[in-house]
Amino acid sequence: MDAEFSVFYRANIRPLTGFLIVHGAQVQVAADIAQDVMTDAYRHWTGITHPKAWVYKAASRALVRKVASVEEAVDDVPEPSTLLPRPDAIAEWEARHDALPMLRSLPMKQRQVMAWTLAGFSPFVQYGQPEQTAAQRGDVAGAACGVRRAAGAR
Repeated sequence: MDAEFSVFYRANIRPLTGFLIVHGAQVQVAADIAQDVMTDAYRHWTGITHPKAWVYKAASRALVRKVASVEEAVDDVPEPSTLLPRPDAIAEWEARHDALPMLRSLPMKQRQVMAWTLAGFSPFVQYGQPEQTAAQRGDVAGAACGVRRAAGAR
């Protein structure tokens, strides 16, 4: 179990952190949430049937809870960690990811659709079901259309 989780962790921790950043999280917040979710995944590892979907969904929900509970943003430079060895180098990372400013400018619904899509999932995963209702299909299609318009305007 430990070896299997270790392989999963190494393959998914950075993409999961990036997923949260695309959702609008600050880098340190994204790293903290990703680490917390991976810790929870390890605790429940034997009962998780789709680990990648589980951690992405748990991370997305944790970010929503975090955003809803934030009273005031703090912009201190975080302490270095394994996931963020040089926290002050985020500008470098952002410069290499040209789409990030455009993604951050999108409304939340469109940003969510893009984050799920860029992570390799159907955006319907955020609804917690493989089958979608007509309203959900319309929400996602409308969000995707808005993303295309926003990208074309840049």
